[in-house]
Amino acid sequence: MYYFKLAIGTLLLMALWIAFVFTTAFYGWWMSPIASAGNIDEFFRKATEIVVEENRGNAAFLLIENGRVAKEFYSSSKDSIDEDTVFSTASMSKWLTANAVMKLVQEHKIDLDLPISTYLTRWELPPSEFDNDEVTTRRLLSHTAGLTDGLGFGDYESNELIPTLEESLTNPRTSTGRKVEISINVQPGTEWHYSGGGYLILQLLIEEVSGMTFQEYMNDAFFNPLNMSRSSYGYIANIENNAGSYDRNGDAAPVYQYASIAATGFSTSSADLAKFVFAQLPQLNTNNILNRGTLESMREPHGRTSGFDIWGLGAILYAPTSNNDFIFGHDGGNDPAINSTARINPDNGDAIIVVETGHLSLATNIGSQWVLWQTGYPDVLDSAAVIVSMYLPGMLGLILLILALSYFGYRHYRQPLSVNN
Repeated sequence: MYYFKLAIGTLLLMALWIAFVFTTAFYGWWMSPIASAGNIDEFFRKATEIVVEENRGNAAFLLIENGRVAKEFYSSSKDSIDEDTVFSTASMSKWLTANAVMKLVQEHKIDLDLPISTYLTRWELPPSEFDNDEVTTRRLLSHTAGLTDGLGFGDYESNELIPTLEESLTNPRTSTGRKVEISINVQPGTEWHYSGGGYLILQLLIEEVSGMTFQEYMNDAFFNPLNMSRSSYGYIANIENNAGSYDRNGDAAPVYQYASIAATGFSTSSADLAKFVFAQLPQLNTNNILNRGTLESMREPHGRTSGFDIWGLGAILYAPTSNNDFIFGHDGGNDPAINSTARINPDNGDAIIVVETGHLSLATNIGSQWVLWQTGYPDVLDSAAVIVSMYLPGMLGLILLILALSYFGYRHYRQPLSVNN
């Protein structure tokens, strides 16, 4: 009976230890930043070493400190890269689109909580078992509108005709090749599901409300006022001084067109992207297009998964900050090996920008290291590293518990039998 109780007790302690390690891992207990806190020189040096070692194509990397560009690095493994070289940013485009929507909200031209159908005349959501009037701008921005398309838009070759916005909404080309309908499949407002289709709807919303094409509106409302002369939604191959496209082996790859420009078609230079980042920091820049209240509302949590706040109104909420705010921004990734990130700490005006082609996840990986360095917390996109961080403390704890079981079992076995006199 003693050994049975000892075994049960040990199994219970082992389960509690694993649960403890698992929970605390998501708070960064078992992870170490690549640089000491506040040491920007050390972080920049180590992050640059990672770029040089791992990138097989082209990359631009900026560190912003207190609202100014403090460090910058441009790879030259394939081409001559500088601050004006234009890169594709893939899904980072959604962040720009969200800002455009929020400008119209700020101007009282869009109500976040009215049915999206209030504003649309050129296309409508297919009928569903749910009430489509519960699909609102707020829910589309935060991926909580009940859309489950998971797009992932497919690429178009340079000689292909790009479909109209309405054609893409009705029959989108997917990156997987599977048939997808942009429709409501979950009760709106109840779950978070990443939806590229939702941002295609928001592109239509911007066009209908503004009376301009999406590109015209972005030029008029953001790119021209911010002097972002190297930013566009045009075919990147036609832009002088572009970064091209490279696969993960560093081989030249096709340069694709995108039909879903609001969701994935934004291209920009690192210098232009820095201007956009500065416009997200009203405490440091008085010429912002969006006011402080609007920007702060975009960081209010709306999307949750696994108990964590992960999405605001178009912004990824990477990790909490010491001032009860969030590191925010957006990442992007596309075929064959395009990756981008822009992340901002509103507490101190620090930020990171990485745009690259030639690696599937290098920008995101370095962005995750930056978040851990800034806050001590792993970010929401770094779950793989969080899982890896559990292995050592988890195994060491289990080994110690097994050794303890063996020790107490041996002590009990060696204990002399009592003798009755």
